[in-house]
Amino acid sequence: MSRINTNVSSLVARNNLDRSTVDLNTRLERLSTGLRINRGSDDPSGLIASERLRSEIRATDQAVDNAERASNVIATTEGALAEVSSLLTSIKALTIQAANTGAFSPAEIEANQLEIDSAVQSITRISNTASFAGLNLLDGTLGFVTSGVDQTKVNDVFVRAANFGLDSSIPLEVSVLAPAEKASLFLSGGNASFPGGLEESVTIELAGSVGGTTFSFISGTSMADVATAINQVRDATGVSARLENPGTPEDGLIIESTGYGDDAFVSVSVLDGGDSFVTLSSPGAPVAAALGRDRGEDVLATVNGNVAEGKGLGLTLATPTLDVELVLTSGTATTLNDTTEFTITGGGALFQVGPEVNSLQQVGFGIGSIAASRLGNATVGVLSSIATGGGNSLVEGKAREASDIIDAASEQVATLRGRLGAFERNTLDAGARSQQAALENLSAAESSIRDADFAEESAALTRAQILQQANTSTLALANQSAQNVLSLLQ
Repeated sequence: MSRINTNVSSLVARNNLDRSTVDLNTRLERLSTGLRINRGSDDPSGLIASERLRSEIRATDQAVDNAERASNVIATTEGALAEVSSLLTSIKALTIQAANTGAFSPAEIEANQLEIDSAVQSITRISNTASFAGLNLLDGTLGFVTSGVDQTKVNDVFVRAANFGLDSSIPLEVSVLAPAEKASLFLSGGNASFPGGLEESVTIELAGSVGGTTFSFISGTSMADVATAINQVRDATGVSARLENPGTPEDGLIIESTGYGDDAFVSVSVLDGGDSFVTLSSPGAPVAAALGRDRGEDVLATVNGNVAEGKGLGLTLATPTLDVELVLTSGTATTLNDTTEFTITGGGALFQVGPEVNSLQQVGFGIGSIAASRLGNATVGVLSSIATGGGNSLVEGKAREASDIIDAASEQVATLRGRLGAFERNTLDAGARSQQAALENLSAAESSIRDADFAEESAALTRAQILQQANTSTLALANQSAQNVLSLLQ
């Protein structure tokens, strides 16, 4: 057949040339961009999957950056705390030196007091000025805020970490399951020869959680005098004594630990004499059940239904969403089923440590104020009270009280430094490593979908180039074939 109006061969050649040209352009585009998918039409489902992976990759990469930023914040905070710790150590040395009143004059003690005043002011100054990119770190800005705390039931509240999730506050209910107890021994004063006193001379060894000492009492020593002797060294033994009934000393003497909890104990051992010197577990206990040592009991309580770890009068609850430490008053901790409620209303430093914005990938960390008025506790006092004009200053002769306050403040700062270090090491660093591993795997998955294989595309480019050249030649031949019809007209 020889037709000239429709050149079918030319159409076929042209269509194939168009296809080879499109294929060639596609290969060139992929090789020039390095991507297999440059538009949705290249691979619709692959584009959707890769875009999701790209979003996860960017979020994961930002999570790693967040961890690094948070580590910088913590390093800055820890550096300021290290300086505060150094100042507290210096204050402690000055206090111990000032307690040596037999070798130091009042003028020297006043000089020590001036140096302590300067150090206390420096601690408050560090608290107010420590910052990172305009974010105040140690002035209480990053601490949690509580409301409704009944001071007659709770001495101190330390919210270490809390995640609010979608809520604006966290209510807490504390209920005592088992009361805290002191270690206690009973010494009867109902002696026939010396009612309300010791029947025989005796030498005893008395020990507690702080230390031990010995006492020698002669026969007839009143129970009140025995209690006085024990109480005079209670700071060195951790043991005190009191008459069971002050009006009737013959009822006996109670020897007990100064503190509560399993760490507190009382030990009484007869070293010489005193055959009738017998300590019992409680009044009315049979002599056959004599007891020479007793331990206290930690408080056991629930916080929002979760059993909290007890330590003396203190409670600690650590869950994925709440880490809080409470110190109950002795009245509450020693009363079965006593309850108290309060609320965490806000505050804290919120660290985004994961690629998704939800409570499981966020950590609310509390960094309270370390100003001198905040260091210490309700039991021993606060650090600002050891400065001139305070009730526990050296010039007031309160070296012992000041030493206890400094110890509590040092423990508070050391604990905060330890918490910051643990958070950085176990949460931020570990999380960053985990996110970096996830970032590698996500990037590999996204690359396998979206990136071009240069070896494959180079081979396909060569094929497209050959086909284009062949189709061009074929189209030229197809166009020439119609001219052969002219030979029929000759």
